[in-house]
Amino acid sequence: MSLPQVVSREEWLDARRELLAREKEMTRARDRLSADRRRLPMVRVEKDYVFTGVDGTVGLVELFGGRRQLMVGHFMFDPEWEEGCSSCSAGAEQLSRGLYEHLATRDTTLVHVSRAPIHKIEAYRKRKGWTFPWYSSYGSEFNYDYAVTMDESVAPVVYNYKTREEHERAGTGYYFSGPQPSEQPGLSCFLRDGADVFHTYSTYGRGAEQLGGSYYYLDLTALGRQEEWEEPKGRADFAREPRPDFNE
Repeated sequence: MSLPQVVSREEWLDARRELLAREKEMTRARDRLSADRRRLPMVRVEKDYVFTGVDGTVGLVELFGGRRQLMVGHFMFDPEWEEGCSSCSAGAEQLSRGLYEHLATRDTTLVHVSRAPIHKIEAYRKRKGWTFPWYSSYGSEFNYDYAVTMDESVAPVVYNYKTREEHERAGTGYYFSGPQPSEQPGLSCFLRDGADVFHTYSTYGRGAEQLGGSYYYLDLTALGRQEEWEEPKGRADFAREPRPDFNE
């Protein structure tokens, strides 16, 4: 692995300023994209999904924990497996108590759902030392409806909004390689209005993997970060940006 080029401080500053301009451009583009995501229309959830947790069975609305928004991490764990996906596990290792607490202050709950039965989920969670909320969708259509379990005997297979044929033409047919049913990663967002639940957003593949802190999670939701920013004195241009640019 090669190391970066060694240059003078002046050359480094020139290169860093050029990179900063691109970083600011990407920050503003991300803000515009997040705003467009908040304007995405939503779909009423009509099915009565049933999940199993450590305290018994619950419906989708109970997963909200009384909050207005719900984020569901689709953790790959086939009913036949004895442990969860290693990549999903690596992501779960990075989830902190502070992340869940900050999401809760924004009226948002994050849970994980897998198709494995709850006794396998609980055995694996205890072995890993995790405490986050994790439910089983075993026996329900949830994973199929939200396109993270591929099984053509149950439903037409679609992943990341593309059919098998579209993926094969794009060179990403590997999503459908191997025996079925097969599991894929993803993250889905829901909004609650009283007892009514709406699906607002789902992301798959690398989109589900490129998450950081709580603000990045909130940027995927219909209500966003839920922060109002006031224009600082002497910065008339500042208010035109979707939110403050911390590279400034």
